[in-house]
Amino acid sequence: MAKVAFLLAGGFEDSEMVNPYEAIKEAGHETVIVGLEKGIDCPGKQGTVSYTAQIGASEANAAEFDGVVIPGGGAPEALRVNEEVVRFVKELNDQGKLISGICHGPQVMISADVLKGKEATSYIGIRDDVKLAGAIYKDEEVVVGDNIVTSRTPVDEPAFIREILAKLS
Repeated sequence: MAKVAFLLAGGFEDSEMVNPYEAIKEAGHETVIVGLEKGIDCPGKQGTVSYTAQIGASEANAAEFDGVVIPGGGAPEALRVNEEVVRFVKELNDQGKLISGICHGPQVMISADVLKGKEATSYIGIRDDVKLAGAIYKDEEVVVGDNIVTSRTPVDEPAFIREILAKLS
């Protein structure tokens, strides 16, 4: 079974964390919440859930993971400016491992410079940023571009989860 990191900071979109996290766990994969620092509390923006970072980004070793999920909301903005988060995502990409993001999640991919020449989608508000990062933008519920899986909004979660699970199996 796979070991999957969930990159998290406060302000994530609740369902974009809860639903993929639970589905991946239910499929038998190991999940690890990676935050800016170990032990910090990460509340969702809707206030329905909160998670505690199991490890900090500086402790995250890409060789030990099979992929990463980056929920959207406001959290990606805090994550993308952290050098250790960016390093982790770059290393996963260099190893050809799964990098998935929904809504604003691709902001972290932009900062990690992993979208050049890959098909991707995102929340419409960052569409131009995704294009400027070199991605081939598609306005679809889920887009798979090599090792990259992206979706637009909570409405797209079923397709997002389906493609992540397909990549992990």
